[in-house]
Amino acid sequence: MKILRVIASMDPKSGGPCQGIRNTTEALSLLGVQNEVVCVDAPDSPYLGNDSFPIHALGPANNFWAYSAKLFPWLINNIGRFDSVIVHGLWLYPSHAVKNAMKELSKSPTAKSIPWFIMPHGMLDPYFQNTPDRKIKAIRNKYYWKIIENKVVESATGLLFTCEEELLLAKKPFEPYKPKAELNVGYGIQSPPDYSPEMSTAFYEQCELNSDEKYLLFLSRIHPKKGIDNLIRAYQKLIESEGNQPIPLLVIAGPGLETSFGEEMRALSESDEMSKNRISFPGMLHGKAKWGAFYGCEAFVLPSHQENFGIAVAEALACAKPVLISDKINIWREITEGKGGLVESDTESGTFALLKNWVNLSLTDKSALSTNAFSTYHRFFKINNNIQTLVKTLEEYISVEKQS
Repeated sequence: MKILRVIASMDPKSGGPCQGIRNTTEALSLLGVQNEVVCVDAPDSPYLGNDSFPIHALGPANNFWAYSAKLFPWLINNIGRFDSVIVHGLWLYPSHAVKNAMKELSKSPTAKSIPWFIMPHGMLDPYFQNTPDRKIKAIRNKYYWKIIENKVVESATGLLFTCEEELLLAKKPFEPYKPKAELNVGYGIQSPPDYSPEMSTAFYEQCELNSDEKYLLFLSRIHPKKGIDNLIRAYQKLIESEGNQPIPLLVIAGPGLETSFGEEMRALSESDEMSKNRISFPGMLHGKAKWGAFYGCEAFVLPSHQENFGIAVAEALACAKPVLISDKINIWREITEGKGGLVESDTESGTFALLKNWVNLSLTDKSALSTNAFSTYHRFFKINNNIQTLVKTLEEYISVEKQS
């Protein structure tokens, strides 16, 4: 089987979908499934060239719609080489281009029929239509849906969802919503590299912490959606409420510090005398430093207002680290069922409860949560299980198209 993956950008800073492609593509190759990616990044982008699979970069598409005039002709000339196509994400030109290319190719009596799917990656979550600071974008999306995007969704062979919660939420924000198929194929990550002392060294050097410091880890984009303001305020309240009890440091790692929101979060962290030297912002962590951060933390914390899957949550579980998350992360049910962490609301009080409940757990209970975290990863998020579901789903649709 040969799959074409279509995405606007493979830049790691753009979020989880491109990392999901990298994770699943390598796992698929072990099953003999070939993958190629087409995107609208600039060909000389520094984050390209290190992957083990072909990436066709047809940009730069320096516009809000990720439009590249090169994409549609490329699709027309190349889609026939593949058995199926997966479009990662919505609201941008690449999904529209695939829809149009499939329509054009269907006019040829000699062209083979190829199933194509959209993986929304949470982009149909009602959060984006309901959050107060997105009112203008919500209006734009409403009309964009009626004019363009609903036709893209209805044209696709089906939608691929990463978990049941995402599938259910996708039904809510837009009408008409009539996909031909809604398929929960799951999602997962590869096992992390084994721990090595070099990982800890790389992390502590970048973070400028002493190696004996205990810490809680936030690792994601520095973005309002992530609930970082609630996290900082809850942490400040925790220090004040716990008196002389030792409190682990808080490491807030990820890209976005240079944004106005990132600067605002720095200022918030320094607004309290008791906590300002206990919150660290090391920036984006890569490679050994990233895994050193995971392996060295007491627990991973992510109080997001919306998270489709949360690759970093699964990565923490795979490192046997309990996760302290909000119930707006779509895999919270799996975390609760596996007892791999603590779950509360995405409010400041909910985040405070996460932190307070964690620091007041006994060492025995913390150890049990660590054991559960690792088993939760293996049960729900180990990539081999999810990949087999994806391959089986694609094979079924490919077989149907060949018979039609």
